Amino acid sequence: MAGKVIKIERLSPRDGAVEEPELSAKGYCLGDPKFGAEKHHAKNAVFAKTLDEAAELVSAGFSLRMVGNGKRASLVSPKSLRIVRD
Repeated sequence: MAGKVIKIERLSPRDGAVEEPELSAKGYCLGDPKFGAEKHHAKNAVFAKTLDEAAELVSAGFSLRMVGNGKRASLVSPKSLRIVRD
C-alpha cells in the first residue's frame, strides 16, 4: 500500500476557506462515477471507513463529499482534489 494519507484537499475551496472530507457515522461519503449525474443521490452513496480508503476511491475516480466554513457539504470531483501523503 502507498504511504499513509495525511489529508485530502480541495484545490479550489469555496470562498477560499479550508474544506475537508465530511466524516459521518457511516464513514467518508463518496459518489461512484458509474452513477453519472445521479452519483450525488443518497441511495448511490459509497462509504469508506478510513481516510486512506477514501483516498484509494478518489484515485479510482470517485467524488468525495467535502465540508468547511459553515457551508453545506458538497460532492467534489476527483480532478478537483489533491491527496497529500507522507
